Amino acid sequence: MNSRERVLRAVLRHGLPDRVPLQFDLCRDLLEKFSQKYSVPVYYTTSWFEDVTYRISGNELRMAMGSDCVIVGASLPRNYTHSLDNDGCITNEFGMKMRQGPLYMELLGNPLAYVADTKDVEDFPFPDPLADGRYDDAMRYIERYKGEYFIVGDIELTIFALARHLVGMEKLLADMALSAPYVEHLLDKCMNFMLAMGKRLVDLGVDGIWAGDDFGGQNGMLISPKMWRRYFKERYRHLYAELKAVNPQVVIMQHSDGAIAPILGDWIEVGMQVFNPVQPGVPGHDPEELKRRFGDRLSFWGAIDQQNLLPFGSLAEIEADVKSKIEVLGRGGGYMIAPAHIIQADTPMENVEAFIGAVKRYGRY
Repeated sequence: MNSRERVLRAVLRHGLPDRVPLQFDLCRDLLEKFSQKYSVPVYYTTSWFEDVTYRISGNELRMAMGSDCVIVGASLPRNYTHSLDNDGCITNEFGMKMRQGPLYMELLGNPLAYVADTKDVEDFPFPDPLADGRYDDAMRYIERYKGEYFIVGDIELTIFALARHLVGMEKLLADMALSAPYVEHLLDKCMNFMLAMGKRLVDLGVDGIWAGDDFGGQNGMLISPKMWRRYFKERYRHLYAELKAVNPQVVIMQHSDGAIAPILGDWIEVGMQVFNPVQPGVPGHDPEELKRRFGDRLSFWGAIDQQNLLPFGSLAEIEADVKSKIEVLGRGGGYMIAPAHIIQADTPMENVEAFIGAVKRYGRY
């Protein structure tokens, strides 16, 4: 059973694969360190949003380390680079100014913070989602690995995340609560931008599409389930349907950090097939409860804590957690194991390798 067959059998719940499939992402610091250790060069595909770069880069290295997935996405247009100022800050195609923080990229300003009405949204220039060269790397990976590895097309920052990066979280949430007229128009414009990218990736031949919007925090949802249903449920229904219209076999994979159990049933209803990252340690995400409530309708991807366990846990604790998650979420199939986010520079290399080793040791059916 090759990697593509393994992932498809697991996430579609069509019987048991030979083992639980594995996927993981590494930050730049870890990519460089493991590249040196394994003598596998890292190829970087720079995304239009910097953090996504580390989802779609280093595929050759991650495969050499055991990943069953190749992750591709939209890059920058051909012959275009982000501007870089004297302070080391970049400005992307949307006009978002960012700098590298201790772990993640930090957004320094919101280019649509002034938005007051729908005309402001209409006049704000979005980049061309189909610009020349944007899919050169994706095409190369798909042509090389199609049929052997499960190829994921990444369209994270799908609606809410893109809108809040443009407007600012506080203002967007307040304006959503106040029913500001521009909000619906902005959400549609964000959705259509990312949908164009997604449809192009599906047309190129990816096996799954990875959409992403964070609606949860450590203790609960960032917005109420009622507000999610008002603004996002039908947009996601439309997004998924449009992707399936290009290829009915494409697997719909949805990322949302935080405690989002109250809307999982709704998300399944509109077409979500795989839930990522199954953030551990938040209300409603007990593995047994998730498997019991949703395991016949939903597959799980993630569930390994990268906030505390991977950076600070012992090798024995990492092994025990991997074993437990496989026993519960992997019971009967329906699970691809992964850390709940990009593994960051605070994680020792030996802990990353302990995680991968434990998957190989306990993941066999």
